[in-house]
Amino acid sequence: MHIVGTAGHVDHGKSALVNALTGTNPDRWLEEQLRGMTLDLGFAHLDLDGIEAGIIDVPGHERFLHNMLAGAAGMELLLLVVAADEGVRPQTVEHLQILRYLNVRETIVAVTKSDLVSLEDLARSCDDIRRSLHGTIAQDAPLLPVSSTTRAGLDELRTHMRSALAQLPPRAQEAPAYLPIDRVFVLPGHGTIVTGTLMQGTLSTGDRVKLEPSGKPVRIRSLQSFGKAQQTVAGGARVAANLPGVEVSEIARGEMLVAPELAPAQTFAVQFTPLLEALPILRRRNAIRAYIGSAEILGTLVLDEEPREGAAIGGTLFLRRATVAYPGTAFVVRRLSPKNLLGGGRIETGARAAEKRDARSHDEDAVLGVLHRGLAALTATEIAREANLREARVEALLKKLESSGDVLAIARPQAYVEAAHAENLLHAALRFLEESEAREPWAMGATSVTIARALGVPEALLVRVLNALADEGRLARRAGFFSTTIYNPQLTPEQQAFFEELVPVDPSNPLLPAELAAVSARVRQSAVSGAGRAFDMLLAKGVFVKVNEELYRGTQIAQIRARLQGFVREHGRMTMAEFRDLIGTSRKYAVPLLEWFDARGITVRSGDYRMLRTAAEVQA
Repeated sequence: MHIVGTAGHVDHGKSALVNALTGTNPDRWLEEQLRGMTLDLGFAHLDLDGIEAGIIDVPGHERFLHNMLAGAAGMELLLLVVAADEGVRPQTVEHLQILRYLNVRETIVAVTKSDLVSLEDLARSCDDIRRSLHGTIAQDAPLLPVSSTTRAGLDELRTHMRSALAQLPPRAQEAPAYLPIDRVFVLPGHGTIVTGTLMQGTLSTGDRVKLEPSGKPVRIRSLQSFGKAQQTVAGGARVAANLPGVEVSEIARGEMLVAPELAPAQTFAVQFTPLLEALPILRRRNAIRAYIGSAEILGTLVLDEEPREGAAIGGTLFLRRATVAYPGTAFVVRRLSPKNLLGGGRIETGARAAEKRDARSHDEDAVLGVLHRGLAALTATEIAREANLREARVEALLKKLESSGDVLAIARPQAYVEAAHAENLLHAALRFLEESEAREPWAMGATSVTIARALGVPEALLVRVLNALADEGRLARRAGFFSTTIYNPQLTPEQQAFFEELVPVDPSNPLLPAELAAVSARVRQSAVSGAGRAFDMLLAKGVFVKVNEELYRGTQIAQIRARLQGFVREHGRMTMAEFRDLIGTSRKYAVPLLEWFDARGITVRSGDYRMLRTAAEVQA
């Protein structure tokens, strides 16, 4: 069996086409069916006169691209769906950019909704689509107009699909079984079921395998492939495996069901091919989201050389958490934020990593030997003394080791730590942050002092290492707090009500602040759970703003700034008295506000007047 995958822009008719081809609606959720938009992966069985295939229907909307990536790794035949009345759209292009790095071997373009346009417009649309697909993996693909409503063109599409599937090579059946999990659910009377595309190897009823990266051993009680019970399934099949003795809560999308020979790792030697459009933002060391199998994992991609157009580059992929990949496994990487595609490639064998170690010079090993002794920030001078090397030589070695990902440079002052020690500290800090965020989801995060005390690490060293890792996007740093990159603090309803009442807005004088001391006292005395930490979060996010001894809402400050800038752009300058009248308040509040705007570089004082600091602000 082989896997057909759909791709294309939202609302171009992917799910409708799958339904027309198979009689199965791949939209499993009621919300998907009501909205007419695929949100998650859908699956269907296709029988083409004796040639069987599984269809994976992916969401087209960019908000659900992570769901699309979870199912894309198993695709061999791509069914690219382009609507005749719209043509190639942004998501079409993004899907094609991603799929060029994965396992797609053949492509067929289905021009859907052909019944909605005239024959002349259809011919013109097909020409436009062909031109738009130039330079992609679909540039030479057959282009077939179809209609899921009238069923026109479906027989020809099925013929082309059957021919393409018949020519695909078989998966490696003798390799260790590797099944990325994309669904987990409970089947009443049977227990936990996991599903996925078996990328290689075979699975049989009774096999003892592992869930990774947890390492939990499991036994396969029964197997199905598209609703049919099977004793054995081979690579390329869609598989549902019944795993007794495992709770659903113990498994999630992104984990793997694998043979005992395969083991998880956090570091992989890779060959990486950059996306042309990503070259301006790629560096030798890049904070990324990696997509391997059905997993999305944050990490760092360190390249052996500067990325350049059209060239595959050796590198090392450092992941925040372990996963399983065999040599040749395809992967895709995106930026942390915004989530632009950067490129993709293949996992290499472990031999390359060993060759890299063997290729190190004696002097490089000497430098790493000094840093390996423990988590410490050492300058080039200190390392040179300990390694018995000249300082200039050590500085050159450190640059090389930093590029290879073996050393992390930290600032204030410039120093170095071994990357492995920094990674261990990061993982410990992230575990602490994840626990803290689950316990107090309204807090901004944790300070370096709090994290240092929890981990037993000197705060001065910890903050320098975490700042360097935050610069790479490995964790977030905002307003003196550290947090995980995906964390977004939220007030409880009780806290929301408390703070709404705490700092009210007077309709008759909407820009009047509250007294900071009185507000702080009420927060300290409040019986509302977590009020103090929540107040700190609101201050850090700018929901509330301290100005001298007063407290404003962030919305008030925004209104005041807009009035100030509007006035100065019109009149060129402004006195304190004009500002006071402009915001309808007294000198008591106007003077601290103007000084607050001065301190933040928004205004500049010249005698009795204020002007905007930059010409750009004046012209905006």
